[in-house]
This record gives sequence, C-alpha cells and structure tokens, in this order.
Amino acid sequence: MSSAPPWDYIAKLVCIGDSGCGKSSLTIRLCEGRFLTHHDVTIGVEFGSRIVPVGPPHSSINDTLQESSLTTPSSPTSPTSASADGTTTTQKPPKPNGLPTPPTKPTAPAQLPPQKHMKLSLWDTAGQETYKSVTRSYFRGASGALLVFDLSRKQTFQHVTDWLADLRQIAEPDIVVILVGNKADLTSSQEHNKREVTHEEAEEWARRNGVLEYVETSAKSGENVEKAFMRVAERIYQNIQAGKYDLNDRRSGVKGPSAYSGGGGGRPVRLGNNTNKSAGGCC
Repeated sequence: MSSAPPWDYIAKLVCIGDSGCGKSSLTIRLCEGRFLTHHDVTIGVEFGSRIVPVGPPHSSINDTLQESSLTTPSSPTSPTSASADGTTTTQKPPKPNGLPTPPTKPTAPAQLPPQKHMKLSLWDTAGQETYKSVTRSYFRGASGALLVFDLSRKQTFQHVTDWLADLRQIAEPDIVVILVGNKADLTSSQEHNKREVTHEEAEEWARRNGVLEYVETSAKSGENVEKAFMRVAERIYQNIQAGKYDLNDRRSGVKGPSAYSGGGGGRPVRLGNNTNKSAGGCC
C-alpha cells in the first residue's frame, strides 16, 4: 500500500502578468530558493510546486497561553491591623471550617490542532501576447493567482487590469488574487531608484478591483516572496474551512488526498519538467 502524501490539500496557482516582470524568478525562488540572473523567456507554461503549512498553529499564536507562560499570578495580600502603639501586625486568613485548602488539580496544557499542509501547484505562464490563447486555458481550475507587474515599468502596471479581466472571465468566481509588485530591489537605492509605480497607487488599485492584497517583492533578494504565496495559500485554506470547494472533485480548484488515490502528490517538481517542454523564463 502506498503511504499517505505529506499534504492535506493541493491547490493550483497561476502567475500571470506581462513578459519580463519576473514571474519565473518568483516561482524559482519559492520552489528552489535561488535566483537566476539570466534565463530564457518562458514559452507557453512552466510548472513548479512546494508544500507549505497552512492554518494553526503555524498561522496563529495562542496569545492566552503565551501570556500565561510569561506572567505569574500575584499572591493575595494578607489583611493587616494596627495596634494601639501604631505597629501593624499581619493577620492570618481564617481557615474554612478549620480545614486546609484542598490541593488543585494541575491544568492540562491546551491541545493544539494538528498542522495542515498544502501543496501549491504553481503554473508560470508566458506574458507575450502570442501565447495568450495558450496560457488562458491554464486559468481553468485555478484557486489562486499572483498578478505580477514590474515596479520599474509603469506600462506593466497599466496592463494588470486586462490580465485580471481575462482571469475572472475564465477562472472560478471565488479565485483568490493577490497583486504583486516585483523587482523591489530596483527601488531600494536612493541614487538609482527606478520605481515608476508608487505603493499607494498599487494599493488603491487592489482595493478598487477587489484584490486580496498588494505585496512588493524581490525575486533577487527573496524579499516578501514567501509572504506573497502564503497570503494566497492561507486565504484558500480559509475558503476550505468555509466549505467552498469539493475536495473529492478533480475539477475543483482545491483537492484533498482522496482525489489522488495514486499517491505521490507530495514530491516537488522542478521547473521545466512539464509536458509542454518549455524553456526556463524570466516572465
């Protein structure tokens, strides 16, 4: 018998946006923890995966337990009385019925729920107009999307509205979308700041278009890369808890282990090992 896969759910995510925004670099950084300075443009679609923890205890801290472990209850103050000469004496509290206080049973520590894990199936799509008819077909069945633009190129931000319209026309209505401004490393230098899109206008666009959140990332330094993907994964997990997916249906945006009776769902796949035989890309 095959062993159970090391994940509880599998979710399909797509990275979309103009060519050269760094979609492949973001996916490679998440899946392989490295950055490629030079690589070819993506042709068609590439694939990668990573298993991440979702839900408590990873995504939440039990503040009550934490506070109780850091503080100790203060001992009750014993009553005092003043004598005629002005001195005070401490009075011992009376024993109820003359019997000592019974010992209290130690409280058992709260049991944390078992950690859940989600396998992110990442589809890195080409950004060129030539391949749009191909890449659009991969929007179907996606439960999450990273809408990526280049912070140093204003026109890539201007095109995210069209990408979002295409995505929502094809994907499921409740797909989780996050806006990602990539190449933040090009905006960190005061002397050579290449930023063409402000944080405020990107946040306003995300709010106006019903996008979950706006995050600025750098595939080169790794800044906020995991945060961007984890934001999508956590919201998908919340949707699972709300019963928005049929985990046993292969056509659903999220699947459980029972939908993959063959097992082996937990093995990460490196980019480029897909049936489209596409080259590594920068978009």
